[in-house]
Amino acid sequence: MLKPVATDIEALKTIDERLRWLSAWTIHHANHIRENNDGLKVGGHQASCASMTAIMTALYFHALGSNDRVAVKPHAGPVLHAIHYLLGSQSREMLENFRGFGGAQSYPSRTKDRIPVDFSTGSVGLGVAITLFASLVQDYLSAHGWLQDQDRGRFVALIGDAELDEGNVYEAIIEGAKHDVRNLWWIIDYNRQSLDATSADRMFERFDEIFQSCGWRVVEIRYGKRLQAALGQHPALASWFEQLPNADLSALHYQGGAAWRTRIDAELGNRAAYFLKQHDDDALASLFTDLGGHCMETLVEAFDAAQDDVPTLFIAWTIKGFGLPFAGHKDNHAGLMNPTQLAALRDAMGVREGQEWEPLEGIGDNARTGVEALIERSRIAREKRSRSFGTAAIPDLPAPAGEEQSTQAAFGRILLDLSKAGGDLSDRVVTTSPDVTVSTNLGAWVNQRGLFRRADTPDVFAKAKIASAQKWSGNNNGQHIELGIAESNLFLMLAAAGLSGDLFGTRLFPIGTLYDPFIARGLDSLNYACYQDARFLLVATPSGITLGPEGGAHQSINPPLIALGQPGLRHYEPAFADELAAMMQEAFRLIDDPNGESTYLRLSTRSIRQVERDGDGWREGALAGGYWLREPAEGAEAAIVAMGAVMPEALAAWEELSQDVPGLGLLAVTSPDLLHRGWTAAQAARWKAERNTSHIEQLLSRLSPNAGLVTLADAAPASLSWLGGVLGQRVAPLGVERFGQTGNLADLYAAYRLDGDAITEAVAELLLPA
Repeated sequence: MLKPVATDIEALKTIDERLRWLSAWTIHHANHIRENNDGLKVGGHQASCASMTAIMTALYFHALGSNDRVAVKPHAGPVLHAIHYLLGSQSREMLENFRGFGGAQSYPSRTKDRIPVDFSTGSVGLGVAITLFASLVQDYLSAHGWLQDQDRGRFVALIGDAELDEGNVYEAIIEGAKHDVRNLWWIIDYNRQSLDATSADRMFERFDEIFQSCGWRVVEIRYGKRLQAALGQHPALASWFEQLPNADLSALHYQGGAAWRTRIDAELGNRAAYFLKQHDDDALASLFTDLGGHCMETLVEAFDAAQDDVPTLFIAWTIKGFGLPFAGHKDNHAGLMNPTQLAALRDAMGVREGQEWEPLEGIGDNARTGVEALIERSRIAREKRSRSFGTAAIPDLPAPAGEEQSTQAAFGRILLDLSKAGGDLSDRVVTTSPDVTVSTNLGAWVNQRGLFRRADTPDVFAKAKIASAQKWSGNNNGQHIELGIAESNLFLMLAAAGLSGDLFGTRLFPIGTLYDPFIARGLDSLNYACYQDARFLLVATPSGITLGPEGGAHQSINPPLIALGQPGLRHYEPAFADELAAMMQEAFRLIDDPNGESTYLRLSTRSIRQVERDGDGWREGALAGGYWLREPAEGAEAAIVAMGAVMPEALAAWEELSQDVPGLGLLAVTSPDLLHRGWTAAQAARWKAERNTSHIEQLLSRLSPNAGLVTLADAAPASLSWLGGVLGQRVAPLGVERFGQTGNLADLYAAYRLDGDAITEAVAELLLPA
């Protein structure tokens, strides 16, 4: 990297001021100038932006290379938009519509913003941690020969210090230490203020300890050049200043030079008399705001000194609201300048009224040439990178043979067969699991494909000739990334790997496995992955109270309801191995399709007898969400509707009841999620006078309008009970509404009304007159 000359430093300082103005003006325009039809506060974070402008200037216009990727702290989104406005890749129209429909988003969004956004942020802490897993994916691609050295980059997270209260950050750095992650810069905007108050004192020392123990280099950017020099000349003042509590520091920054003078004189007396005599109040206020995170020379030097691949934590001291009238005030997080304050700022920055949107307004002719040259030299991407899809051929996945199988075991066998068959798809599959690899039936795949490690890791048990079903050696050709027990890390790993096509131009097919009930432990990270349109296959197994002996802590109830409300995630719950094979093939197709999505498979350890098929007519319906496993008579008065592991009970009940209930049907639901989506989409189309009939409407129209539906699921009954609203048919919903417990299946199914007796009673209640 070329060392900046003095003119570059001055140009960077000028850009810093422009970003502070443009971000503040964008937020002000949205709240005070643009028409507001609903009367709600539009919001924005002028103070949070102001504390970051120097840091982001030094990064985007000096330190970042063309392959570096950045996760910008959520509340600094307007600064990112302002940067791209200077670069010419963001329009005035989008900024004028900030936080409006179709305008620049409140927080950086990969999918909704027009500018290139490497990682969406918004749920604090997650944008931080995903950079670590993206770095691991970069190492994975390099090791497998899919990424050349010249295409590698650094991963940068710009972090609000309050984000470091999020536990997922520490789960991530511990995992990163296991995998020897590198090429990371995490930059803390250490303004010592959170949403509600000032931060706990001296937390920078704790950050230092935690990160260093995980192998990070920690660089504290505490003082700017002027303040550093002044404190160096006055040791007593330096000692006093370093011991100031965060709340006091913030209050003094807000109160200004007179308050600094009074406080210093009262506490230091004659030891600071000469210092105070040298500075008037304005000079005192200016000097004590010269923190490292606002000093361009200090920032540039710190970034230039960290050009190796060692993960580095920069603790950049800043003032929240720097340069704004409420700088340092503990209530400034959501504070907005009023028109009078904004006008004063405009005048102070030399911006003419009516020229507020002019990108380089207020910059004199002598300085403008240097600023324009620096903007032109910025190496970051101006436009969004094109997304990469349709890169791999998806082969047919045959169902494993066997009269009795569980879907969990069938999943492992399908993956093993794919591994043995080889080919482009199997080579692009990367699996990961939070320490449940074996118990979710990934073991055979790992035996075949190995663990991914940057350094060779022999299987000590195998070398010692100790018998073990698992033969796990690690090297840089392995295709399984083993994680510790932290579900948030699993979903962030899937998010990073699922964005490989977007970030690196190489499509991976990530598969993650975990226990079904523990989806909830990482749900925010799962939602975050889907929000970015990361593509992956999530396999959750075992599920439901069908996992009898494990008890309620391991028996899931509500994941189908979670999936029903989660955009970007398709839920399938197969009962049979051939359904599963079709769904896995479809899931791989969806990963590599521009209009695709991620897939969640809810599987079971229960081994059930497979059904005999008469052709492949069932397949299309199964992939659409459901099909008639036993056809009803036209206009039938009743049907059993079942999903997943309880299909044997539904089949047995159908066999028994069909003799007494003529034309009784058995509907196999494979995806309540897809059925519900199709139903609501058809309704919306009809409201627009378009002819559309959903898949579930077509299925249920075979029955009488007054037919009764007995729905059966090893999950919350609401997963299927909504089917009664499709055509107005009556429903008797059976499912699990209480925490599970240990027991054998017969006892549990009887206690929770999932057995044949419950189905019979429900059918009788629907059909017999009251």
